[in-house]
Amino acid sequence: MKHRRRPTAPDAPRPQGRPQGRRHGRRPRRRVLRRLALCACVLLLCTAGAGWYFYRDLAGQIGSSRALGDGAPKSSGGATNILLMGLDSRKDRNGDALPKDVLAKLHAGASSDIGGYNTNTLILLHVPADGGRATAFSVPRDDLVDIPGHGKDKIKKAYGLAKAATEDRLARQGVTDHDRLEHEGREAGRRAEIETVRTFLGVPVDHFAEVNLVGFLHIADALDGVPVCLKHPVKDRYSGADFPAGRQTLDGPQSLAFVRQRHGLPAGDLDRTRRQQAFLASATHKLNSAGTFTDPLRLLKLMDVAKQDLVIDDGWDLLSFIEQAKNLSGGNVRFSTLPVEGFAKHRGEDVNLVDPEKIRRLVARETGAANGGSAAPGTSAGSGETSGTSSAAPRSPAGTPQPSPSSSPSAVESGSGAGGSGQTAPMIDGGGIPCVD
Repeated sequence: MKHRRRPTAPDAPRPQGRPQGRRHGRRPRRRVLRRLALCACVLLLCTAGAGWYFYRDLAGQIGSSRALGDGAPKSSGGATNILLMGLDSRKDRNGDALPKDVLAKLHAGASSDIGGYNTNTLILLHVPADGGRATAFSVPRDDLVDIPGHGKDKIKKAYGLAKAATEDRLARQGVTDHDRLEHEGREAGRRAEIETVRTFLGVPVDHFAEVNLVGFLHIADALDGVPVCLKHPVKDRYSGADFPAGRQTLDGPQSLAFVRQRHGLPAGDLDRTRRQQAFLASATHKLNSAGTFTDPLRLLKLMDVAKQDLVIDDGWDLLSFIEQAKNLSGGNVRFSTLPVEGFAKHRGEDVNLVDPEKIRRLVARETGAANGGSAAPGTSAGSGETSGTSSAAPRSPAGTPQPSPSSSPSAVESGSGAGGSGQTAPMIDGGGIPCVD
């Protein structure tokens, strides 16, 4: 049986106006644009999620402390004071011994029991409210000051004295748990050091960061080396420093030797303070020039350093500080050493004689404070009228003659240029790196 073909309707007339091909051509383009927009949204969400994950990971693993206390004085007007404390301890942040291979790199003795808990690096970083140039005040570790509850002693000892006293008290109460003894001892040490610095300088401490000895090594390694500049070649068997004159890039162990050397330097321990400033100035310069904040691998290395070696107060907003650090890393920090009036012996140890009133006025002027701070003024140590203190033979513990004390702080600029007074200000090489002895 034959099937008849149904008649087809005649072609309907095409509507007048835009050609049919253009209408069909737009639909694929719109789909592509929608897909691109969707991909962009997903990418942004993933980036934000990754950033939040890394922040949560860092905040969860970095050491935190309540040593500042809820009632601690705070800066007004939006300025921030951050106390940086570098411990001379050969132990990690939990009080456990460092591995032997790490101790060998430190060139700081074969035992983790050496060094105690002295704060050999004390720097108060003042960040102004307007985001302008920050000032970092280095406090020489041997300054003779009033330590609350202890009397006069070297400022570096406040931490260790309070830690030992707290652990002894707990031990007499029958506490034997190592973790509790270490935790409460360190919290007491932090509180004592913060209070001592706050009283000595006459300004509030809003935040603090504590890093142990090995932290310098890890920071340099995370940055793939830190550039330094030396005016003269040096060789010191105590610290392991063995460097030619001129500009050079130091790896982790070399950086640690650089910041620890004091033997054989013209100003002894004060020159070591200037080396610490030079190291930090160069490290912040490298943070910016190497694009660390935009290099995920390098940033991850720094995050690992923070997890291993850093303890901060638990009220510190890390995200805000990371944003702030980008600005500080662009050569926007001026480092200065607080003045020393003379040198003496106190209980058989070499100490720096200082004038607390003068230092409070200097810090208040440099930070823009209206007065010397709320802390009660201390008694000047410059007169030498302390128990067991003799007047000064200006020599360093290493036996090298000290330069005449300066009434003005020496300075190192992070970036270009240097300030300060006379011969104490280091030269700056062509690359913006401070040159030191």
